[in-house]
Amino acid sequence: MKIAVIGAKGRMGQAVSTAIDAAEDMELVAGLDAGDDLEAVLGATGATHAVDFTNPGATLNNVITSLRAGVHVVVGTSGWTEEGYRQVRETAVATGKNAVIAPNFAISAVLAMKFAALAAPYFESVEVIEMHHPDKVDAPSGTATATAKGIAAARAAAGIPMAPDNTQFDELGTRGGKIAGVPVHAVRLRGLYAHQEALLGNPGEQLVVRTDCFDRTAFMPGVLLALRQVGAHPGLTIGLESLLGLESNQ
Repeated sequence: MKIAVIGAKGRMGQAVSTAIDAAEDMELVAGLDAGDDLEAVLGATGATHAVDFTNPGATLNNVITSLRAGVHVVVGTSGWTEEGYRQVRETAVATGKNAVIAPNFAISAVLAMKFAALAAPYFESVEVIEMHHPDKVDAPSGTATATAKGIAAARAAAGIPMAPDNTQFDELGTRGGKIAGVPVHAVRLRGLYAHQEALLGNPGEQLVVRTDCFDRTAFMPGVLLALRQVGAHPGLTIGLESLLGLESNQ
């Protein structure tokens, strides 16, 4: 596979480039950043795959351009909307090329999201706390958003009502933001890297599903897995679940 890394000068882009260089079945053919002509570079290098770790304002255009250039795309940039997903799906179908967009490439995080969704129907209350370094530009994280949506879907499918909350006054919004009815809290603290807890509670008991990533190397196995499998998963795949043999999240 011939890989182009979009956002190559960023911290994640550098880590991805290093991982690709070390992979025997991959060749790093281009590193692109803001201002580079993406379509021209992809065509000139003969890239077969692209990895996008840029920013929410640029990633949709990068993905659409890459697909139209005949390149499969793996995306780690967060901030996606349903409209953005729709555009990628339509472009993937039109071009015959595929995309994987994952809120998190760490295997522990993917499993934690799955475990939280499995447990959610069995508990009266559930909240999500995500904790990251203060250089992160978006809040809540894509992982927290995906976790909350997965929890809400599992509870809805089981007919479980909304978690109880008698809060009547919260002028400062300290109860967090609600995603699909699930309270999500974002912490930005120097010394942290990427951490999340799903807190589930019943009378007299509590379950905590926690994932901790301490370095960017935690994401590299998932990125390489997505690159190796994106060609076999038509259209748009959201998350690594289906790539890991877990329930598909298309």
